[in-house]
Order: sequence, then C-alpha cells, then structure tokens
Amino acid sequence: MPKPAHPFIQLSRRELLERGGTGLGMLGLAAVLDQAGELGAAPAPDAAPLRDRSTHPLAPRPPHFPAKATRVVHLFMNGGPSQVDTFDPKPELTRRHGQPLPTRNLRTERKTGAAMASPFRFRPHGDSGLPVSELFEHTGRHIDDMCIIRSMQADVPNHEPSLMLMNCGDARLPRPSLGSWLTYGLGSENQDLPGFIALCPGGYPIFETRNWRSAFLPGAYQGTHIDTKQSDVRKLIANLTNSRLSADKQRQQIDLLGQLNRRHRDLRPGDGRLEARLQSFELAFRMQTAATDAFDISREPKHIQQLYGESLHGRQMMITRRLIERGVRCVQVWTGAGQPWDNHNQLEKNHRKLARDWDQPIAAFLTDLKQRGLFDSTLVLWGGEFGRTPVAEFPALNGRDHNHYGFTCWLAGGGVRGGQAYGATDDFGFRAVENPVHVHDLHATMLHLLGFDHERLTYRFAGRDFRLTDVHGQVVDQLLA
Repeated sequence: MPKPAHPFIQLSRRELLERGGTGLGMLGLAAVLDQAGELGAAPAPDAAPLRDRSTHPLAPRPPHFPAKATRVVHLFMNGGPSQVDTFDPKPELTRRHGQPLPTRNLRTERKTGAAMASPFRFRPHGDSGLPVSELFEHTGRHIDDMCIIRSMQADVPNHEPSLMLMNCGDARLPRPSLGSWLTYGLGSENQDLPGFIALCPGGYPIFETRNWRSAFLPGAYQGTHIDTKQSDVRKLIANLTNSRLSADKQRQQIDLLGQLNRRHRDLRPGDGRLEARLQSFELAFRMQTAATDAFDISREPKHIQQLYGESLHGRQMMITRRLIERGVRCVQVWTGAGQPWDNHNQLEKNHRKLARDWDQPIAAFLTDLKQRGLFDSTLVLWGGEFGRTPVAEFPALNGRDHNHYGFTCWLAGGGVRGGQAYGATDDFGFRAVENPVHVHDLHATMLHLLGFDHERLTYRFAGRDFRLTDVHGQVVDQLLA
C-alpha cells in the first residue's frame, strides 16, 4: 500500500492523540483571540463580499480618500470622568456652592441636589491659554495639540447603553465596535498581531467583551483583550509558548489542523465563523514571536521607562506605543475592570487618584509619539461614556451623578485642529448649549480623519447596509486641521 502523501499522517491513531495533546497550549493561545467575545454572527446569504480580502482578512487596504490618520488610540476613562473637574471649568459653581441651581435640575439616574464647586484648581496652558484642571497638569502641556470638545452628548444617563453607544454606535442592539469597523475598512499593517487590541487591567469593564465585539462582521475583526495587570510578558498572554514542541512541529500541527478546518469550512459555505476560527489558529501561532517582542517593555531604554513612570498605566501606554509602532490599527486602553471613574461619592479623593495614575503616562505617550514621528498619523481620543452632573448627588456634597446632556472628550494628533475648545455647556456644565456633538458625530468625524465617508463604510447584513453611525452623524469640520 502506498504511503500517505502528508508525512504527518503516517502516525498511528495512538501517536496522533498523544502528540496532539501536547498542542493544547496552542489551542489555549488561540482562545485568547476568542475571549474577545463571540466570533460574530455569520453574514446573511446576501451579505456584500469583503473588499480585497482574497489574501487575508486583515491585509492592509486603502480608505475612500487620503487620510490624515492611519491608526486610533482610545484612552477610555470608563465610568465617566467629570467635565467640570477636568477640562470645562465653571466659576458659577463656586459662587453657588451648596445652593440650588436657578434652573431645575435635569433628570439623571439618581436624585441630585445643590451645586457642587470643583475642588480642583484650573489654570491656562500653552499658547492657546486653554484652562486645564490640576488633575491633568502634565497632559495640559500638550494643550496646543489637543481639541477639547466640551459639548458632547449621549442618549441616556446609564452606563450600559452609553458604553455601547460610545463603542459600537448603538445603545441597544448588537453592533460591531469602532475598532472592528476600522480593521474591516483598513486591515492591519502587521499580520502577526491582532489588528484591534483592548488593554484592560484586572478583568473586564461592565458589558465585558461586548465593548469590542465584531457582531455581524467576520470574527477576524473583533478586539483581543489583554489583561495588562500582569507585568510578566509570559503571564500577560496565557499559553503564549509551547515548552514541549519545537516551532517546526507546531507548524506541522497547524498545517494539518488548517487542512481539516478548510475541508470543514468548504462544506459549509457562508459561515464566516469558520474562517475566523481558522485565522485565529494561524494568528496564535505567529503571535508567539511577535507578541513576546511587542509586550516586553523591558526592551525600552531606561529614559523612556522613566518618561512613562512605573505605574500600571505607564506600562499600558508603553505597550500601546509599541503596538501601534508595529502596525496594530486600533488600541483601546481602559482604566480598569468595572467603572473606576463612576464617583457618586468621595469624588475629590477618587478623581485625584485616578488622574494621578493617568496624567504622566498620557503626557509621556504624546511626547513619545511626537519624538518618533507618529503623532501626526495617530488619532488619540480621551474620554468616558458620559460625564457627571455639576450638582451633587443628594444629599451630600461630595459626589456627582451621571450626565449625558453635556460632557467633555478630547482629540489629538491625526489631522485634528489643536489648541481649541469646541462647543460649550451652560454656565453650570449641565447641558451642551453651543455646537452640540453627539457620539454619532464624533464617530463620523473620526472616520473622516481616517479616510472614510461614514455613510459608505457599510456591511450588508440581514438585507440592510449597516454602518457605525447607523442613520445619523455629521462630520464636524471645525475639528479638522
């Protein structure tokens, strides 16, 4: 009887099971990619074909028109930082501290009472003279390159729908995240690392992996979660290396697994989950070398490590720079598990600690990007899912409730017109009253800076062309350089 063509199939059944068992570490590594969430529902039979994806779903692709930015870094202050304590000072709150507002309090999640003055000092920064709270003294040094949007608006004062709106463009229904849309549109410049990575220390935020899901987009575009609370690169990504098999033997295993998976996939056309799983195994194998290098900040020079500091967020921001430097298209950097900025009480103490942990790393990151020539092509977004009320949560004067009527985020780099504050809230910082910017408008503007017409970046699913901005969104031209 002639021998099988593939040398690996010469194994007996017992040998195959024995050797295959040693490859479970690789399967565990592939699971790192799946822990980002469900692999994404398969497109409907009438789904539009992916553009230019014949070689690899994450192959680099051009946008609709020449772009200012080629990558996104989203610094997510999950829980909702207070705009009136960071980048939108309101002297009227100091004058009316402890008194009811002259207008009726807007409806929020919890009962609110009297005006609460900011416990933090503001001072002007840069040539633009924009005021920044003492909480972000280091970050304020870059104010001339930052656009402070003071008139952001969301839909409701609740974390879950607001997180989904900010991340996925819809507060209620399963939708692909911004990072997934971006990698769908542009691909990745590094085929050995995920195109979209979510760094969140200590576990998951509320709504967990739904914040970086791919939903009905193919699973290759979902975000990969990394728990950056771990400082040892060998623990940062579980099952990264296989101590029992050489790279050649692992390659043989992956080749055989790929053959079996492709045969299974070909018998079931139209199921994008199968292709996503196949790609996840391949990416997991390639990540063994690439990820070890990218996440190992001990390779950074001493002066760079000192620039960022030794804090958790210092490590996160160093990793972020190393990732985008290696071609990762989108990196989300979260404050931590749960909702750390959700300070309904003891706001002064909690906001001060949170900002102290973030301020130096953010400033160092922006400085580092400029030194390396990456700032102009990197779009940086800072903010939470909403802001906080200017009035205290009833009855004490030490915390603030959720506020979706008017809050602050900022953009920097990537074609943004810096040194300006766009829009305004009322005299108390409660409601956006000048040039309101809804989250849909923010997304439309960000996609424009990345070279996309937000109305044309679509995916056909269930008989409809879906997009990040749904049926909303206007590009805010005043934010563009």
